[in-house]
Amino acid sequence: MDAKGAIVDKATLIKALNEDLANEFQAVIMYSVYSAKVSGPWRPQLVQFMQAEVPDELGHAQFLADKIVALGGEPNTTPVAVPKAATAREMLEAIAEAEQRAVAGYTERAKMAEEYGDKALVVQLEDMIRDEQGHMEETLKLLKNWDED
Repeated sequence: MDAKGAIVDKATLIKALNEDLANEFQAVIMYSVYSAKVSGPWRPQLVQFMQAEVPDELGHAQFLADKIVALGGEPNTTPVAVPKAATAREMLEAIAEAEQRAVAGYTERAKMAEEYGDKALVVQLEDMIRDEQGHMEETLKLLKNWDED
């Protein structure tokens, strides 16, 4: 516990938010690159789906960078590596996994923010959980009954 009685200290929260930021940068790159690479009969729909996600992910990244600075930290500029994927199915599977990690990460981060005592951050993270959960569910719907590679 720190002087404010918080279980989570500022440095720990900043470090965790920087991990989230690296994941959001990955998402922006992933959706952008995969939308360029995707091929097959569903290309137009998948390009539209992927490119529509970029503004949300970029907005999350900007929020995180701003919050990290507001807390006195330095925002991370290195993204998590984008998984290699050759087929539309592999791309969607990588996207679904990344979105699942985002939901889990933001759920944990919301608990940390609550312990730290930053209610506004909790609310924003809960909104981001909703966004990422929606992205994940849509991706899983695309994968359902996907037969071709």
